[in-house]
Amino acid sequence: MTFNNYMPEPLKYNKSYDQLSYEEKQLLEENKKSIADFVEHSSTLSDVNHATRNAHAKTYAILKGKLSIDSEIHRDLLYLFDKEEYNIVVRLSNAHLKIKNTKKDIPAYGFAIKIKDDADRTIANYPLVNFPLFPINSVSAFLKLFTAINRFFIKKWGNIYPLVSQFYQILPSVFTASFLKKTIEFAMKRNDFMLSFDYHSVGVYRLGEHMIKIKLSPKNPQKKFGKNLTTRKAIASFCLEEDYEADVLIQFCYDLKDQPINILNREWKNSPFIKIGEVKIEKNSMDNPNACDNELLSFNPFESAEIFQPVGKIQKLRDEAYKVSLQTRKKINKLLKYK
Repeated sequence: MTFNNYMPEPLKYNKSYDQLSYEEKQLLEENKKSIADFVEHSSTLSDVNHATRNAHAKTYAILKGKLSIDSEIHRDLLYLFDKEEYNIVVRLSNAHLKIKNTKKDIPAYGFAIKIKDDADRTIANYPLVNFPLFPINSVSAFLKLFTAINRFFIKKWGNIYPLVSQFYQILPSVFTASFLKKTIEFAMKRNDFMLSFDYHSVGVYRLGEHMIKIKLSPKNPQKKFGKNLTTRKAIASFCLEEDYEADVLIQFCYDLKDQPINILNREWKNSPFIKIGEVKIEKNSMDNPNACDNELLSFNPFESAEIFQPVGKIQKLRDEAYKVSLQTRKKINKLLKYK
C-alpha cells in the first residue's frame, strides 16, 4: 500500500509483536485475580450500589452516533469498509478507578467507540483517551503496578509499600523528554471541556494487514463550554444543544524505529495523519448514563473483527483484563446478558 511517492510501504502485522513471556503470563494471572477482587469490592469503594469497572469507572454519557467513511479514502483501504456509514455507540468516561460524586474530576477522559453493522453486531471497539502516551513500556512493571493499585484500594494502608515500590520502578519511563513535554501540554489544557480534546488510541491496531494508531480530532472544539458546570452536567448540556463532529485520523507504521509498537511513552514520528472518516453525534442522542445496564457494555478491543484487532504486548493484556472485569460485574449485578 503506497499513499504517495515519498512514503515507504507500511509494515505488515506479525503476531510476534503480541507475544508474552512465561513470567508476563504468570503476572497477568495475578493481575486478573486483583481485578476480580477490586470489582467485587467496587460498590463499597464508589458512590454507587452496583459493581463497576476497575478502570474508567465513571460513565459521563452513553451516546448514539454515526461513523462516515471519507469518500476520498485511498482505494487500497476501500476493501476494509463495505459501507459508507456505520452506527456507533460512544461511552464517555473518567479514568479513575472509583466513582465519587465530587464537583471536580481529574481531567483524564475516555472516549470509547463501538462500531456496529446493520444487524447490531459489533465490528470493532476502540477505547480512546485524551492523553496520547502511556508511561510504562515494560509489561511486567505495568502488571505489578496495576496489581498493587487494585490491592491498595481494597486494603488501603496494608498495601502502601508495594504500591510505592512499583511507582518508584516506573519513574525512568515517566521522566523522558517526550512524556514530560506532553504532560506539560496536557496540564495547560486541564480545565478545557471534555469534548474539546483530541482522543488517541495510544496503543496500536491492525488495519487489514498493516498497523496503525488512531486519533479523533473535534472539528469545532469549544474549550470553555460549561466552564462553571461539573463535567457530567457540561456534557449533558452540550449533547442537548449541539451536534458533535470529529475527524477520524490514522497513522501507519512504516519503520519500528520511528513508529515503535511496544514503546508507548514516545509519539510516532515521520508518519503523516491520514483522514479516513468522520464521527457525528447529533444532539439529543444521549442515553441515561446512570443505568446499571451501562456496566454491561463491553468495549473490549479484542471483541472486534480480525482485521481491526489490537497489536502489541500491553494491548494484549487488555483482552483478559476486560473479560474478567466484565464477567465479575455480570455476576455481581445479576444481569444475564450484554451487548
